[in-house]
Amino acid sequence: MLQLPDTSLLLDALLLGVTDEVYLLDVSSMELAYVSESVLKDTGYDLKGLKEHSLEDILGVDQQTVQDHLENHRHHSYFVELLQDQTTLIGNIKHNKLRVMVLQSGQQEFMLIIKNDNTNTSADAAASHVDAKNKLSDYETRYQTMIANAPALVFQFQLNSHGEIKFIYLTDGCKALLGLNAEDLKLDSSLLYAMMSARDRAVLRKKLEQSTVNLSLMNWEGKVWIDGWQDNKWLDLRAVPRMLNNGVVQWEGIMTNITQSKNAKHEIEKSRRELVELTAHIHKIKEQERSAIAREIHDDLGGNLTAIKMGLSSIIKRLNEGKNVAVEQALGLESILDSTFEAVHRISSDLRPNVLDLGIVAALEWQAKEFEKQLGLTCKFTCNQAEIPVTTDQGITLFRIFQESMSNIAKHAKATYVAVDLIADDNDIVLTISDNGVGIKSSDTLKTNSFGLRGMRERVTALNGTFNVTESAKQGTVITIRLPAE
Repeated sequence: MLQLPDTSLLLDALLLGVTDEVYLLDVSSMELAYVSESVLKDTGYDLKGLKEHSLEDILGVDQQTVQDHLENHRHHSYFVELLQDQTTLIGNIKHNKLRVMVLQSGQQEFMLIIKNDNTNTSADAAASHVDAKNKLSDYETRYQTMIANAPALVFQFQLNSHGEIKFIYLTDGCKALLGLNAEDLKLDSSLLYAMMSARDRAVLRKKLEQSTVNLSLMNWEGKVWIDGWQDNKWLDLRAVPRMLNNGVVQWEGIMTNITQSKNAKHEIEKSRRELVELTAHIHKIKEQERSAIAREIHDDLGGNLTAIKMGLSSIIKRLNEGKNVAVEQALGLESILDSTFEAVHRISSDLRPNVLDLGIVAALEWQAKEFEKQLGLTCKFTCNQAEIPVTTDQGITLFRIFQESMSNIAKHAKATYVAVDLIADDNDIVLTISDNGVGIKSSDTLKTNSFGLRGMRERVTALNGTFNVTESAKQGTVITIRLPAE
């Protein structure tokens, strides 16, 4: 059964240029709800004036005949003939048939009745009959096109004796949405249930039961497996129930594909969870770094300064007593001062590497050589330019990611060779770090505790760049960082 908007503007637009008389009859009251311009012109009455006449005067058939016809053709969504011969008192009295379609708008039911325009002479009767059929066909096509082009599956269903869905009407959108032919699904509605998980089937049955009892809107969301496409889809099913005259509950509604919005929602929720976890991890690391720095300041700097103070106190005391100060004692204080300077340099370098002042190319090349000495593996650095201009944030990000990557290689890769390539052009700065180790699986990058990789990705994303970790075509792992050139 078709859905009819509660407005006469749409009907006026659809009937523009149609000379047949078109009547819309409210089934509950058996009163006229709408008539076309052709009716007003042919009868000389307005809608209010027409309501004062009987259906037999207007259509040539009495109210009981119309009601009987409605019961016999309630589920037809296409035009059917009511009677071949009628005698009307007003309007087009030369018509030869009535065409009828049952329509639904919300909880209201209507009959769309068309009285053929047959005002031509007998000589033109055959041509007029063909023309009328063409007009009716065009009118019918307009309605069918409105439904067929809807970006969803429009349907009608009732419940069978087992309380399961039994489809009565399905549009051609069935194939595009579910991968099933509409006729196959009407013959065997269990095909839809078979596509669902047990949980989604149970939820659908519960919502059907509630909708049946309360005659309320049914809204169900669930995932289905399209076997022919080997793919999952998220569906939204909305249906409005109504009680038919025979006591049967029937639903009319629409089924749409919400996979894209559902996946986007899940991705957002996943990103939020990961962001919360990463934030908590960063706070933890930050506290650990603060503790380490505090420990170094206390142990190294504090210990050295205490030793210097004690040495100076001893020297001052000896000088006050008029005694000579040993050169060894002064040299010991000098050694402690040198050690203090080194500690200050190390702590400040951990906070912000001084080597970055020489430029990103020199910094990465120096760090590659340091790792080569520390880890005992070959680390080759190449760059297509002598110097690459970068912002402070870009330089620190590239340097820290390189440090973290080399640390991961030392811990997990079991590699003997690392290639570091820095390439820049007018658009991008690309840092590639590849090794010949055991490689990394895609599942490893999705682990909940892979904060190192997640932190790298967040650093790069914050600078509008991209971060990728892949398995090498030959052996090992490839990390690629791409930042926009400044």
